[in-house]
Amino acid sequence: MDDALGPRQFATTHWSLVGAARLDEASQTLARAALEELCRTYWYPLYAFVRSRGYSAVDAQDLTQTFFARTIEAGGFTAADRERGRFRSYLLGAMKHFLANEWHRAQTQKRGGQVQFIEWDALDPEARYAGASLQPDDPEQLFDREWALEITGGALQALREEMETAGKSELFDALKGSLTGEDESPRAEIAARLDMSEGALKVAVHRLRQRYRSLLRATIAETVSDEANLDDEMRYLVAVLRRR
Repeated sequence: MDDALGPRQFATTHWSLVGAARLDEASQTLARAALEELCRTYWYPLYAFVRSRGYSAVDAQDLTQTFFARTIEAGGFTAADRERGRFRSYLLGAMKHFLANEWHRAQTQKRGGQVQFIEWDALDPEARYAGASLQPDDPEQLFDREWALEITGGALQALREEMETAGKSELFDALKGSLTGEDESPRAEIAARLDMSEGALKVAVHRLRQRYRSLLRATIAETVSDEANLDDEMRYLVAVLRRR
């Protein structure tokens, strides 16, 4: 892949967004924007976790919405400390604590504080939840799986955008299966389709995998307390995906 593409910047993800979501450190507008970004990244893993705990689809949507809304109302993620460890673990722990202090259904009309961060109708979470194959029995395993899928999906989308910018959309579409394991077409067949030699194709696949791994590491680096934990978290991501 061309060096001109350069490293993608992840300046406003995960732990850095947690800092921005603290009301005492940022304006209401910035805090809301930060929280909405966190919602986009983590809404489904949390929804799937709550849903698998036995809550109905409506209650799971309500509780997930409320979790984010109450968090911002309480001053954002002020209790979050990057030095304490992995962000996914912090977030799951926060949701468990929230559910332990379960909001009664009589408070439903109060949930979300009249603010809706997640547009459920547009996302259709129940169709996604029902369509997932081999749902783990353990809610925490389900959360981890959906977290892994969000992380890898985000990195794959970032790579797609880079390739499109570089005018290599066709190459990406042909080779993305080598990253996800979904395409088992013979290399010779792919090379012929792209009018490339098998040697050139092998180099292209190698570069694509390197860039994809780099994007994954950049994303995960924002979710751990110490860079020393980065390799462990990468291995954990792979292990979670292999459980599928």
